[in-house]
Amino acid sequence: MSQITHDPENAFGNWNSPDVCKWSGVLCDKDGNRVVNLTLSEKLLRGTISSSLSKLSHLVILDLSGNFFEGHIPAELGFLSQLEVISLSSNRLEGYIPNELRFLHQLVILDLSGNFFEGHIPAELGFLSQLEVISLSSNRLEGYIPNELRFLHQLVYLNLGSNKLTGDLPMSLFCNGTSSVQYLDLSNNSFTGEIQLNNQCELKELKSLLLWSNHLEGDFPQALSNSSKLECLDMGSNSLTGELPSKLVGKMVHLKILQLSYNRFSSHNGNTDLKPFFASLANCSNLTELNLAGNHLGGELPSIIGTLSTKLAKINLDDNHIHGPIPPPISNLVNINLLILSNNLLNGSIPPELFQLGTLERLHLSNNSLSGHIPSAFGNVPHLGFLDVSKNKLCGTIPDSFANLSQLRGLLLYDNQLSGTIPPSLGQCINLEILDLSYNRISGTIPSDVAGLSSLKLYLNLSSNHLQGQIPLELKKMDMVLAIDLSSNNLSSTIPSQLGSCIALENLNLSRNIFEGPLPESIGNLRYLKEFDVSFNELTGEIPYSMQASSTLKQLNFSYNSFSGNITNNGSFSSLTVKSFLGNNRLCGSIEGMRKCHRKRTHNLLVAILLSLLITPIFCIAGYPLLLGSKLRRKSTVFNLKGIEEEEEEEAMRKEIKYPRISHRQLIEATGGFSPSTLIGSGRFGHVYKGVLQDNTRIAVKVLHSQADGEISGSFKRECQILKRTRHRNLIRIITICSRPDFKAIVLPLMPNGSLENLLYPSHGQKCELDLVQLVSICSDVAEGMAYLHHYSPIRVVHCDLKPSNILLDDDMTALVADFGISRLVKVADKIVSANDSAAYSLGSMDGLVCGSVGYIAPEYGMGKQASPQGDVYSLGVLLLEIVAGRRPTDILYKEGPSLHEWVKRQYPNRLEPIVEEAIERCAPCATIQHDSSKIWRDVILEFIELGLICTQYNPATRPTMIDVAYEISRLKQYLYSPSNLLIDSASRNQNKIFASRMATKKILQIIDGH
Repeated sequence: MSQITHDPENAFGNWNSPDVCKWSGVLCDKDGNRVVNLTLSEKLLRGTISSSLSKLSHLVILDLSGNFFEGHIPAELGFLSQLEVISLSSNRLEGYIPNELRFLHQLVILDLSGNFFEGHIPAELGFLSQLEVISLSSNRLEGYIPNELRFLHQLVYLNLGSNKLTGDLPMSLFCNGTSSVQYLDLSNNSFTGEIQLNNQCELKELKSLLLWSNHLEGDFPQALSNSSKLECLDMGSNSLTGELPSKLVGKMVHLKILQLSYNRFSSHNGNTDLKPFFASLANCSNLTELNLAGNHLGGELPSIIGTLSTKLAKINLDDNHIHGPIPPPISNLVNINLLILSNNLLNGSIPPELFQLGTLERLHLSNNSLSGHIPSAFGNVPHLGFLDVSKNKLCGTIPDSFANLSQLRGLLLYDNQLSGTIPPSLGQCINLEILDLSYNRISGTIPSDVAGLSSLKLYLNLSSNHLQGQIPLELKKMDMVLAIDLSSNNLSSTIPSQLGSCIALENLNLSRNIFEGPLPESIGNLRYLKEFDVSFNELTGEIPYSMQASSTLKQLNFSYNSFSGNITNNGSFSSLTVKSFLGNNRLCGSIEGMRKCHRKRTHNLLVAILLSLLITPIFCIAGYPLLLGSKLRRKSTVFNLKGIEEEEEEEAMRKEIKYPRISHRQLIEATGGFSPSTLIGSGRFGHVYKGVLQDNTRIAVKVLHSQADGEISGSFKRECQILKRTRHRNLIRIITICSRPDFKAIVLPLMPNGSLENLLYPSHGQKCELDLVQLVSICSDVAEGMAYLHHYSPIRVVHCDLKPSNILLDDDMTALVADFGISRLVKVADKIVSANDSAAYSLGSMDGLVCGSVGYIAPEYGMGKQASPQGDVYSLGVLLLEIVAGRRPTDILYKEGPSLHEWVKRQYPNRLEPIVEEAIERCAPCATIQHDSSKIWRDVILEFIELGLICTQYNPATRPTMIDVAYEISRLKQYLYSPSNLLIDSASRNQNKIFASRMATKKILQIIDGH
């Protein structure tokens, strides 16, 4: 083990003892003579795996997962003939998988997932006749699946997802007559050709088949009719053709999840009849999710859809050619919470039966040909959180009943034929974050109640209507909104300076109105404003200097007004052309193509002569001594050049971020020379110290390791960039930075209540210092902050390291997400991103960075792989389970083997009582539970368990979005504070909860229970 190094804080402890069998992570046989179990997972170990391990000839279990091992797997491991379990997952191992593993005839579990292995899968693995579990996912493996794997008659679990595997699928692997495969994941590879399962192929034990995101083509395999135990089938994002497999699906009576989206399937009778397929689904009494989006399916939506499983919670028929009316019997699906029928050819009116769906939370009907009025009965859907009926032919007025929707977050009514006025009652939608009423025929003024919606976070769009009057001053309350578009209306009077209070604004469009008077200076001071358009108005006066001085403004349009004055091509104006100033005849300046300003030369000459007569004698008296002193000081200045060069990077960064200057010396004084007594935390990239500045400001100083390699330097720049451009009440704010070639630090406010980690596991005792109300509130804060990063932030961010130690608590116990050192910056493909569209995210390469901390890492990551918002959802799910279980996820792995998700899932649903009772006792240090409160706490804990299991599902596509998670936790928070307003009981839990559909997959990972 001499080739292994470790973090000083995670030393081997008792490994200095002469009795090897007492060493941590070592288990010997009953006689105490032979080491049979070596479990050193998640110990922050580094280095290479030594070939000396081959001397442990009786080793049965080798678990080095979740560390930082690099290099190759030593071929000598093949000499350990007694090995039954090898787990080297989530390291940095590379190279080829050694074919010497073929000698391990007792091997049952082989887990090498989440590394950098490349090359081909060794065909020799096919001779390990005892293998039951193979997990090689999230590597760089390529080529074909070796045909020799067909000899693995004991194989139960095969996961080769997220590699670079190509070629046809080797069906001999699964059709060898005795196959016991239950879980098969070949998703996210590059497999081609048809799925060649012959009719004699028997996959009778198969419960989950994941083939999504490949290049498969041809018809749906007929042999799957033998897979009567199938529960989850996902073939999305391929090129499969033919009619929808009605006869085959009808035999899958246990089916819970059916994903056939984004293929080339057609409906029956020449793509005109959907009825046979929906009739076949009637046999699937456990179906909870159905996704047929993106197939261009034709035909009407049959009324028989109302006979499907009442457990059905999610239907996605987006992007097809379905026509005709929405069938009223759809209201029989009483557990539907997500219904997507957008981008079709639906017509007729919105059926009132939809409003009988009491569990409906998201309704997407956009881009159809629906007509008639917007029914006021929408206000009777209590949990409706998102409504999109844009791009239809709806007419009439906006109903007042939207005010009843206390959970409404998004309301998209744009591009219809709506008329009347904006109902002031919309101002009662206190959770509304998106409001788009653009491209209608709405008239009247903007109600002050609607203008005062401080909850708006993304955008307010009232453009292209017939609105008139002034901009209400209440608009200043929208301090979190990112975009406001009031263009193409008849708004008049002056532009209020109070718009400068909308501090988060990035885009402001007031063009094509009748605004007059000067442009307020305050708008140019908006520090995040990027786009500003006031063209085609009647504005006068000079363009404020603040516009030109802005460091963020990139796109400006002042054209067709009556502005006057001199325009220079400096600052934010340097990239503008004369097109941004057309139609302003009184403007002149240095912009190319603009009229030059003429100066009164006679007047200027006279002023110059007078000044010279005054300045000359003054200089003779006082200036010469100053000049002489300057020459004497010039020599000493030379010796300071080195220090100036060292501070150039700091000054450049500081100029960009615009934060106060705190010198290196001040940080040394504040932290007592970075004394160990002020150390409050350590991590992969450095240490965190607490300190007090001279003005008594308490700070936390995150100092990066002085041996800053490219990875650490990138971490510093990335964290600065994220902290600079994101702002939310649940995200940590930066005070300043200190950057020199030999020293890099980020200065943050010191959180008086420390981290969630310290309060969950206090050093002085066993009990948590937080009660359940506080814990739910903290989780709600975290989810809100993360939802902002994923969906609303100026730059979309994937945190990648969400865990209790990175959640800080201020004076009021408000939670703030911190530590963005390994976060990923995400570019969004479109301006508006669907909350369920993970494909819309594209990430920059961050190879070499760990996507999180052990125990919280999403299984699809592996080390250094691409991150996604679903990975953060997984980490938050682990946190929820950790709070309920009162145990660190690493403790479960060390002592009991499975992940925290697996451990809780094995207790669900019939063996949860001990966990719930323990959680109630543990989470009541500060609150005395009354008899009638016990049930409330029990319900919330059960909801936390279910939500945690949903968020930690193996397949990222089946996890909810962070918006959904935030909504669910906020609902639980509301229930704790006002139980009478939100009833949750064992009989109604599945009907009220937002994620009932996703619980259908909870048994997918139970396939290999016991391993």
